[in-house]
Amino acid sequence: QAVAPLHPVTVQCQEAQVVVTVHRDLFGTGRLVKAADLTLGLAACLPMAQRAAEPTVTFVAALHECGSTLQITPDSLIYKTSLFYKPTPSGNLVIVRTNTAVVPIECHYPRKSNVSSNAIQPTWVPFHYTLSTEEKLMFSLRLMNDDWSTERSFNGFQLGESLHIQADVSSRGHVPLRLFIDDCVATLSPDRSSSPRYALIDLSGCFVDGRSEDTTSAFISPRLRQETLQFTLDAFKFAGDNRNLIYITCHLKVSPADQAPNPLNKACSFNKASSLWTPVEGTGDICSCCDTGNCP
Repeated sequence: QAVAPLHPVTVQCQEAQVVVTVHRDLFGTGRLVKAADLTLGLAACLPMAQRAAEPTVTFVAALHECGSTLQITPDSLIYKTSLFYKPTPSGNLVIVRTNTAVVPIECHYPRKSNVSSNAIQPTWVPFHYTLSTEEKLMFSLRLMNDDWSTERSFNGFQLGESLHIQADVSSRGHVPLRLFIDDCVATLSPDRSSSPRYALIDLSGCFVDGRSEDTTSAFISPRLRQETLQFTLDAFKFAGDNRNLIYITCHLKVSPADQAPNPLNKACSFNKASSLWTPVEGTGDICSCCDTGNCP
């Protein structure tokens, strides 16, 4: 009695294509199927050219080719296709000695996180294979007009005026994100490490400039949306320096929107009336490190 191969069909879900390898002893009977009787997908794509004596047949197709279908779920992109075996008569044109077969094939690509890209060997039931993905996020920092409706066309200010600054991240289908400002520093040159420099936001989201005398600098609460963070900043200049150009450099970051704010991911303003730090969202204790300076 012949022993069926452990994995008669193996699949590699690569970054942009799928590779399907079929053992010609498809049913484990010792009787080899003909390569010409195997096709991939509803478009009946043919296998790669190979010698008749080869024990395997290989298909290579782009994920969207051969009539494959795409299903999008909250967590995954799923490309679906099928391997078809349709025996044709040989010798005796009246009979065939094997049945038709359909092997469903799925490639799952996660939309949320990085996972192992080690191959999974399928059997006769639908299976999935996951691949590392890399998501690029687009951050922006803009000067806005006083009602926040559009970007400010002129970047000149007089002392006594307030700057309206808006930070955004474009996620484009990514899992919902919440934007934070880790730190902001003002300098007289594009080099944020140059001197003199003045910390506006520090300690993983503490608006330290708001503690200064005669300033109303603060984060805007509540947020316009989770991927946006706005703040007002009283105009200033560096003492003893007559230059009228100041560079503000901010470090922006994101966390999952369903993750509660914490001392590492927070947006805290100082309330002079109560002498307390107040978060844009989350409990007040996440801002306690703004006083101690022991923030992550």
